[in-house]
Parts: sequence; C-alpha cells; structure tokens
Amino acid sequence: MPESTDQFKRAPKRKPSKGKRVIMSAEQKAAYAKLIEERVALEKSYGQHLPGNDKGR
Repeated sequence: MPESTDQFKRAPKRKPSKGKRVIMSAEQKAAYAKLIEERVALEKSYGQHLPGNDKGR
C-alpha cells in the first residue's frame, strides 16, 4: 500500500469572524422592539390553536 499520511489530516481551525455593530436611532430601536413584540404575540396566539403533543392512544 502506498503511504499517504496527508490524506486524512484535519483542516486547520478558522478564527471566528467579528460581529458587525449597527448604529440605530431611538425611533428605529423602538420600531424594532414593537415589531418583535408583535411577532411574539402572533406566535403565542397561533400556538394556542395548535393541538398538544399528547397522542390519542
């Protein structure tokens, strides 16, 4: 068998990229917070009408 020591070596780990910062005005922050609250309320009301995880057996 030919020797192939390079075949199954692990790839070097990548450094994590730094997160980007976003600057928003107070009005934009308030609008974004309102959007998130509306989304949570919709998910909650939607989840109330779904059947439970209990099986009928």
